[in-house]
Amino acid sequence: MGIYLGIDIGTSGTKALAIDDSGRILADATSAEYPLYQPQPGWSEQNPEDWWQATQATVRAVLSKAAAKPEEVKAIGLSGQMHGSVFLDDKHHVIRPALLWNDQRTATECQEIERRAGGREALIRMVANPALTGFTAPKILWLRNREPENFAKLRKVLLPKDYIRFRLTGEFATEVSDASGMLLLDVAKRRWSGELLSALELEERLFATCYESHEVTGRLTKEAADALGLTTSCAVVGGAGDCAAGAVGNGIVTTGSASTSLGTSGVVFVHSDEVKIDPRGRVHTFCHAVDGKWHMMGVNLSAGGALQWFRNALCPTVKDAYRVLDDEAAAVPPGSQGLVFLPYLSGERTPHADPNARGCFIGLSLAHGRGHLARAVMEGVTYNLRESLEIFRALKVPITEIRASGGGAKSRLWRQIQADVFGQSVVTLNAEEGPAYGVALLAAVGAGAYRTIQEACSAAIRVVGETKPDSAAHQRYERGFAIYRGLYDKLKDAFGNLAAV
Repeated sequence: MGIYLGIDIGTSGTKALAIDDSGRILADATSAEYPLYQPQPGWSEQNPEDWWQATQATVRAVLSKAAAKPEEVKAIGLSGQMHGSVFLDDKHHVIRPALLWNDQRTATECQEIERRAGGREALIRMVANPALTGFTAPKILWLRNREPENFAKLRKVLLPKDYIRFRLTGEFATEVSDASGMLLLDVAKRRWSGELLSALELEERLFATCYESHEVTGRLTKEAADALGLTTSCAVVGGAGDCAAGAVGNGIVTTGSASTSLGTSGVVFVHSDEVKIDPRGRVHTFCHAVDGKWHMMGVNLSAGGALQWFRNALCPTVKDAYRVLDDEAAAVPPGSQGLVFLPYLSGERTPHADPNARGCFIGLSLAHGRGHLARAVMEGVTYNLRESLEIFRALKVPITEIRASGGGAKSRLWRQIQADVFGQSVVTLNAEEGPAYGVALLAAVGAGAYRTIQEACSAAIRVVGETKPDSAAHQRYERGFAIYRGLYDKLKDAFGNLAAV
């Protein structure tokens, strides 16, 4: 029997799991939370050494739980938070803490990138996406502009999971799905964009070799094998950024399949056999973890995180608060009796790309209680997801099935709200393990247990539930969605003024 490991380097912790040749999960483990540093408002950093320590602990815990022999583990797949920047010097030491995906310090550098590229449209032509503060390229320019002494030491820039790959294999490697989010990859051609690198005066040698997600990128060094309790014959495949890895774990690997994920952030992810680019840059086009395929993605920075904020702020002493809020929200009719929530608690990425946007309750009255507010939060996040779906549909990307995942998908009410807002059934799956499961399947493909990623997903993943839309609720949400879509433009200037204060 072969065993395959998936490791996901998350923002709050690291998860590892083991699967067998059939895709059955043998064991999993999650690390303790590691620190998130915010030295200034809008800054978000972590120490890459914390990820490495968590990787060792979780892998050893999984091997123990699965009673796995070292030689049985054939391959490892890596996933992780996207866009983060690990800066290494000539001795391969970390120069400074890594800047994360939700770091907002690089607005000036985003403007510089667009200027150097010849404008927003030219940039999108080069790398399929506009410059956003969370992406990696503006972080590199920030280092050059704001910390020139550290930039002078710079020899490699790695993404979070690829730093762990380096610690495992000694190789500087990445793969196309995660590299797409650096804003430096020619997404259509699946290689670094020489045109943009030249415009930014960055050398390609700063970046890792790019692979497809199932390809073997190296094998464990003796030091890493000893640290993890494995052998040097264990391969490490390309893996995927967390969104693409989660999509593989949900079986979003064929035409017509899409997923919604409600974790801290909210993601709408759709598979595409062809390169489809929104010329306005409202949604992302990245390489998929499926060889030779692509995906489009819309991201809301505060989805489940918005409900978590609401729980912490208004229910700090309530036992089993999520269940209580779910029950209270379920007693409120669709539309929350005229109450609308804008879920921009951390700024916004899709479709507005506005770091100054802020969360709002609009329409509050004396008739509204806690259940109304909780339901409005769920509805506002779901309206945001639908904005991305509408863009995909306008670009003629087929969507025949929507698969719900993430913590929010465990709520029957939130699944029903999704089906009613989308006007389309939402299904749930037997697999709920997210990115770590997806990259474990990629590891199995890379080791030869399956011929293709589609074959692996077909064997391991199946639909187990369906939530159908209610026609009356859908009609009510059609009116609510129209109102929601008009609110951002009415408030945009106010958001900017508030940010200036």
